[in-house]
Amino acid sequence: MPKEFGRSQRVASQMQKELATIMQRDVRDPRLGLVTVNEVVLSKDLAVAKVYITILNSDDTNKLGGVAILNEMAPYIRHELAKRMRLRHISELHFYYDHSFDNGMRVSALLQDLDTPQQEEDV
Repeated sequence: MPKEFGRSQRVASQMQKELATIMQRDVRDPRLGLVTVNEVVLSKDLAVAKVYITILNSDDTNKLGGVAILNEMAPYIRHELAKRMRLRHISELHFYYDHSFDNGMRVSALLQDLDTPQQEEDV
């Protein structure tokens, strides 16, 4: 019977908290907007971490550019993460843009359009 909260899930949760703090305080790049860490998915051996982020206050090209910037800064961010977490080996970080926020906003706008009463024209 597998454990409900295995080690990889606990490490991923702690890594998400620490990465959010690092993004807020240590990463100072004017090209990035407000970066939020949505989810961290670790491989079974904890060697690779997929970090899903959302970048607010920017357009689509800046969002993808922001992911590229973070992937370039990954060694620095990994070093800062190593200072904060007590692990023998720190996972290699790969950043991906999480489209769920954008999709949620689009669905919300569509639902709001449905709620507005549409006037029928009498012919």
